[in-house]
Amino acid sequence: MWEACRSIAPKLDVGAESLRKWVRQAQADAGQRPGVTADVAEENRRLRAEIRELKRAIELLGAASVFFAAELDGHGSPRDLHRHPPRSVR
Repeated sequence: MWEACRSIAPKLDVGAESLRKWVRQAQADAGQRPGVTADVAEENRRLRAEIRELKRAIELLGAASVFFAAELDGHGSPRDLHRHPPRSVR
């Protein structure tokens, strides 16, 4: 396959290694070779991005809960919170 890719790649104006990878991916997608299909690889990328976003949201919510817990310490109850804006707003 390498020799075929080296021969054809210049005619397509691409590198031989890129063409080889495209052929291997097409074979995996068609079930002709073991490997991760392009659909599965894309889903994995999407899920990794979603996990990063969720971890960031959890981190922000944790920081917010610490902030509001500290605010409530000085004000008594959550019902009083709207009467006492955070110190940075005063």
